[in-house]
Amino acid sequence: MPTVLVVDDDDLFRELLCTSIERNGHTAIGAGTLAQARRALVEREVDVVYLDVRLPDGSGIEALEGLRSAQDPPEVIIVTGQGDPDGAELALRCGAWDYIEKPASVDRMTLPMLRALSFRSEKRRRHTPSLVERSGIIGKSQRLAACLAQAGMAAASGVDVFITGETGTGKEIFARAIHASGGHAQGPFVVVDCTTLPGNLAESVLFGHERGSFTGADRRQTGLIEQADGGTLFLDEVGELPLGIQAKFLRVLQERCYRPVGGGQMHKSDFRLVAATNRDLTTMAKRGEFRHDLLYRLGAFCLELPPLRERDGDIQALLEWRLARHASHTRDASPSASPEYLDLLLSHNWPGNVRELLQTVDMSLVAAHGEKVLLPQHLPLELRVRLMRGQVASRAFAAHPLLASTVIDLRPWREHRVDVLEKTEKDYFSALMAFTAGDAAQASELSGLKSARLYELLNKHGLVRGRRVQENTPESPE
Repeated sequence: MPTVLVVDDDDLFRELLCTSIERNGHTAIGAGTLAQARRALVEREVDVVYLDVRLPDGSGIEALEGLRSAQDPPEVIIVTGQGDPDGAELALRCGAWDYIEKPASVDRMTLPMLRALSFRSEKRRRHTPSLVERSGIIGKSQRLAACLAQAGMAAASGVDVFITGETGTGKEIFARAIHASGGHAQGPFVVVDCTTLPGNLAESVLFGHERGSFTGADRRQTGLIEQADGGTLFLDEVGELPLGIQAKFLRVLQERCYRPVGGGQMHKSDFRLVAATNRDLTTMAKRGEFRHDLLYRLGAFCLELPPLRERDGDIQALLEWRLARHASHTRDASPSASPEYLDLLLSHNWPGNVRELLQTVDMSLVAAHGEKVLLPQHLPLELRVRLMRGQVASRAFAAHPLLASTVIDLRPWREHRVDVLEKTEKDYFSALMAFTAGDAAQASELSGLKSARLYELLNKHGLVRGRRVQENTPESPE
């Protein structure tokens, strides 16, 4: 029997929705906070989650990506009493199944759930594609597992893939895994490093040229697009593709045809495209540095790789893999990592991600020079200095009485801003109702808010006495 989790701090709304779910023959679980929701997701398998935007311990939309980070994540339906176009867009981009504004009819609330359950049932009935060859992708974190599942679907579908992520997150490794697991696996894997394409010869490198097409062209040269025929063309750092070539390359993507420099005939190349970048192409397109139409064409299937700092548990897995690989190559017993060494690795932010981590471990192995245990002293000096400065600064920060009493932990700005605004908002309305002795008409006049909006905000912060805001509950099932 499918299980549905309702996460909302409005007790009446939660009870009504759970009742409607159970009337449809499904198991319903209620949770009033994100913490309760996370516990419920750990304790049992959940198929669909109804998730409120504003909860006592955080934002539902900001928690959405984490709730959907499992290998087989539940479908999430966002519900809110305050519709926001930006919030709706963000929810869908983070993987929400639907976005529902309260109040809503029972049919409007339950129909997305029924469709989501039907979708999950059909998906499980079919064979879920996966990567045949992981090509050295190491890790077991939920974020990485979700990426592997997406890559498996992309490989099986044969569509062009656009991979984004910070430097060192493994974009080329994922591209090779998609190639090895797809229909073009028997063909070549051709890498185009767009950062090294010579401006005046970029067209020749990509499309090839005929003999005599320009000075020095003493023979016919095949281009990388022709070399990728029957295989995969990997455009690494596609944001660096010269602007003058982008229009011509767009035509190649649309028709899989190209004309060599100096040639008169069109040639065909049956290749699969995988493009990758660590740059924000949307911003570049707005500045005129990248073509909008090419950006749309690249985005057929997007795969965003998470930074290493968001892959819980994978730093240790990568360390163990690298040490085992070193042992197999040297045919000697690999050194073990001391707890202090691992702690320092875990405390670093790794701006260079997996590439930086593996290089650091390799440098440690060189510094250890046959010793049996890796110690912090085997880490590169610059890294040790940076980590030590950070630890000393953190201790000084915590020990400073003024800082400790007035500044909270330095979380992401968005989280800090939301908490501060929520607290300020609640303090204001608490003072307002105290000043007016609970007189709603006077409070509405002083605040400049209409009565309905005032009641909505009071209800949100638990300041309504003896009344419930009806706009925040679904219509009666009867």
